[in-house]
Amino acid sequence: MEQMVIAIDGPAGAGKSTVAQGVARALGFTYLDSGAMYRTVGLAALDRGLDLADGERLGEMAWTLDITFDGDSIRLDGAPVGGRIRAPEVTIAASKVSVHPQVRQAMVKRQRELIAAGNYVAEGRDIGTVVSPGAPLKVFLTASEEERARRRAGETGESVAEVREAIEDRDRRDRGREHGALRAAEDSVAVDTTNLSPDQVVERIAELARQRGIA
Repeated sequence: MEQMVIAIDGPAGAGKSTVAQGVARALGFTYLDSGAMYRTVGLAALDRGLDLADGERLGEMAWTLDITFDGDSIRLDGAPVGGRIRAPEVTIAASKVSVHPQVRQAMVKRQRELIAAGNYVAEGRDIGTVVSPGAPLKVFLTASEEERARRRAGETGESVAEVREAIEDRDRRDRGREHGALRAAEDSVAVDTTNLSPDQVVERIAELARQRGIA
């Protein structure tokens, strides 16, 4: 049986993780959080005291890391990373390491290996454009900057103003980077989540999957 992947891309705070997890549960697929993989690389770089601007060294490290998923949790070299990858300093590190082509090549290869082995709902910023451009269903989630900042602030406990500034900075880096830039695939379905509940977005995507014979 041919393996299936539903690609869900979009900027920070658009609801990718919540929605992708919900779609995976609804359809009986496996959830793949590509952003968590880059966060894990960022965490490993911080733990090892590496220069986040040294793409060559970071790339060498990324190729050696054993990053796996155990349900909804992620493991680095066999050990669960837990909430450490959600710390603000790791978020910043993940954004910085992800601009390096050597790091992206290592992570894209690992993501493709995972996707090839099963039915996945994969979320990130370049799943539909780089990792799995042949995915039969690609969704690009969006939301207003204010709503995205409000959601992220609710997760981190920071002020909405602080988070909004960080999101704007992250958007600039994601859209401006040379490799794996944030953009919607030409054949993706755009879904604005600003005024929708997570359940409404999940049902919309699940229904699209059913219409296309994916589930």
